[in-house]
Amino acid sequence: MLHIYIDGDACPVKDETYKVAQRYKLSVTLVANSYMRVPSTEWLKLVVVDQGLDGADDWIVEHAEKDDIVITGDIPLAARCLDKEARVLGHGGKPFTPENVGDSLATRQLLKQLREQGIMMGGPPPFSQKDRSLFLQQLDQMIQAVRRVRPA
Repeated sequence: MLHIYIDGDACPVKDETYKVAQRYKLSVTLVANSYMRVPSTEWLKLVVVDQGLDGADDWIVEHAEKDDIVITGDIPLAARCLDKEARVLGHGGKPFTPENVGDSLATRQLLKQLREQGIMMGGPPPFSQKDRSLFLQQLDQMIQAVRRVRPA
């Protein structure tokens, strides 16, 4: 059965994911480093890990299976999940794939170095309604693609 895992800390699209999961009758696990309020439903579970910075990432990698969907903005976590043949979707609607995750990791490292050297300041642009719409569209497409290869 298709399952959705959300890397919950700093995820701006939790509510959008819940709505889509409810429509498709999918189970969701929100994994976080601290407690957070979640809707009280049988299909949504909160897992709080306290194993340091990568505790949530490690938990998700341990539990995600082939064709499950992982929602994260964490590129190293995305790469680890792809190694397990899970599907991975970034917060802004960008699917991570084995073909593009290497470039994403390299870009992340380059931007980190530029910030450390003071050449580039600031972070990503603010999250927009367009980002939310693209995320919803891509999540829907990803679920449909999984259902074509792994019927419910």
